[in-house]
Formats: sequence, C-alpha cells, structure tokens
Amino acid sequence: MNRRGFTNKISLAAVASILGLEIVYGHRMPKGYRPLGLQDPDPFKMFHKDKEMVVLNNKPWNMEAQAHLLNDDITPNKYMFVRNNGRIPENIEASQWTLTLDGESVKNKKTYSLADLKDKFQHYTYQLTLECGGNGRSEFNPPAKGNQWTVGAVSCAEWTGVRLRDVLEDAGINSDAVYIGYHATDTHLSGDPNKEPISRGVPIWKALQDETLLAFAMNGEDIPLAHGFPLRLVCGGWPASTSGKWVNRISIRNKVHDGEKMGGTSYRVPCETVAPGSKVEDSDMCIIESMPVKSLITYPKSGALIKQGQTLNINGHAWAGELEVSKMEYSIDFGSTWHTCSLKRPKNRLAWQHFNATVSFPKKGYYEVWGRATDTNGKAQPMVLPGWNPKGYLNNACHRIAVKIV
Repeated sequence: MNRRGFTNKISLAAVASILGLEIVYGHRMPKGYRPLGLQDPDPFKMFHKDKEMVVLNNKPWNMEAQAHLLNDDITPNKYMFVRNNGRIPENIEASQWTLTLDGESVKNKKTYSLADLKDKFQHYTYQLTLECGGNGRSEFNPPAKGNQWTVGAVSCAEWTGVRLRDVLEDAGINSDAVYIGYHATDTHLSGDPNKEPISRGVPIWKALQDETLLAFAMNGEDIPLAHGFPLRLVCGGWPASTSGKWVNRISIRNKVHDGEKMGGTSYRVPCETVAPGSKVEDSDMCIIESMPVKSLITYPKSGALIKQGQTLNINGHAWAGELEVSKMEYSIDFGSTWHTCSLKRPKNRLAWQHFNATVSFPKKGYYEVWGRATDTNGKAQPMVLPGWNPKGYLNNACHRIAVKIV
C-alpha cells in the first residue's frame, strides 16, 4: 500500500486507530502530513490482527495465524490469514462500486452497483473454508519459492452475499461457457496500471454452485479491507486464490480463463508424480481445483506440559475441499496406532468440521500428538509430505503438536 496515498485518504480517526492512540492536536496537523508513526505502518493495527499473527511479507502484505489461534469454530478477522499479490486498493467508495459482467460467453454485458446486487438478489450466508494453495510450503525440500506458509493460511469465516449463479443467469450464460475469470482493483507491485497482479477463475460448474458467493459481509459485518471490501468472490473448498478480492468485473469465458496466475507454475502442480527438484513441462501441469483432505489441532498449543496421570483434551478442525471428512483420528506413537476422535458434521457444505478427543499417556516423557483426517472417498492425510511440486502446493501432511508429561 502506498503510504502517502493511504494517509492522505483516510480520516484522522482512522489514523489514530492505526497508531493506537489519540492524536493530540491532530486538528492542527497540516493537510496531507504523514505522521512519523505511520512511516513504518503496523500491520496488526492496520488490518486489526492479533499480535501473535506472523508477517511473512510486506510487499505485498501476507500474514498467517499460528495453529492455536484458529481454535474458534468461526474464524474472526483478527486470526484470519492475509494473502495478497498486489497493492491493496485505496480510497474505496462502496456507494460508487460497480461489478461488470462481460466475456465471450455472456449474453448481455451488464453492470451492477453494489446496491443493485443487494436489492435485486436474495442473500445467503455460509461458513466457507478458504485455504491458500501454498499452506504448508515451508516443509517442502528442495525448498519451494514463495511465502513460507506453515499451517496457518486457512480460515472458515461466515460469509454473506448473493449467489454468483443468480447474477450470471441475470446477465445470461451462453451454452459455450466453460469458465469464469475475475478482475479486481488491486494494483500491480510495479505500479503499472496495465498489469493485473492476479486474475484467476473457476470452471462454470463451480461458479454455479449454491455456495459460490459474491460476498459483501463477513461474520455479520462489512468485509474488512484486507479481505476484499466491499465485494469479493468466495469459492469455498478451492485454493483461496480463486476467491478474488475487490472484484469489479467477472468474465464468462468460452475457454479456460487465461488471466494472471492461471499459467506456468502458479496454482498448478504436475499431473503425475515427479522426483523432487525435477523440471516439469508446462503441458504436464494441472490447475489445482478441490483442496485435499486436511486437519489442524488447535488446542492445546504445541509444547503443552501435562502432569502425569492427567488426560489431555484436544480439539481442532478438519476439511476436505469439495468433500466432507468422514473420520478423524489421533496418534501418540508416531503413527503406529490410531484412535478415533469425535467429529461433527459441517455447518453447511464446504465448511470445516470440528473434532475433539480425550488423550491418555502411559508414562512421563515426550510425546507428539498427530492428527489424521479421512475424506468421504476414503483418502487419508499422509503422515509425511505428499508429492513434491515446484511451488510447494497442497501439503496436507498430518499436523503434529508436542506434549510433555511431567
């Protein structure tokens, strides 16, 4: 975010909120003046994030949660990961926001205001799991380029909006439509207005699902700026990069969308298993669609100390892309034996599922509690890293926490 433009276009109260204190004599501050306290902006205050969140990059801003922060059934903003490819838009006026539908396969090119969308179409609310395709990248070897996400680039907030299907059908979909692609108002890091930082999409069948939303609210409030205010796509169960933020145009395509980060190694993996470090031809790469089965132990925090004879209550979440999780298990002997957890059904399709278990330990010492989810197709999380790929996507290895019995 351009600091000068940012501070010129927000209110004195907003600047004070970022600084965390009232600006004494702020009414006397020269117009356009940038307080010294904003020369190195605090992302925790700027994005209203918890101090235990981990910043991975500031150009653009990217930050993740630690596992124990994600214990809520519904992820609050303060613990939600931030993933950007470009500069966050500035000076957004929701009252002036428009969404245009175009493309080779739209019957009637149409433009809607935000008010049009809210007034004309029925509203729906779903809890939807969003996970960065690169979540877990830090564990791959050889190392993969990109933000070194550990386990915290996942969330399940409650999203409210209109079904993308209803808006697409209002404009009209030609029979040759195969894909949609989004365009947004974030700007390229170079500042070049002719370059889009990201423009991805999904097949038309995914776009037409009930749960695929054009969302304008998160957890009952306006979407925070860092998460796409005033309008974003939400495509639960798929890489979060398909859920475009600050969306102002959607193209109905008669071919696979060819926008920025739809080709090369971006959000694509080898169609067949390859040896670590291999060079893979572009024609042998496949676009990531439904995310794999995965789980996260969110309580207790890794490193817990337990007195001998006490049991340990664990809990967390599990998800499986387009599928549901059918079974959740834990192990305390490095995967030699597994025990069943209590597992709840999802609130709705594409929401994560909550699990818990009571764990007993035979004697004093060091233990690791491993979690393993299995989806409705019978596919379980691997105990070790899954197949290597050039950009370190789709790491769904079992999550582990350390426990000491003293």
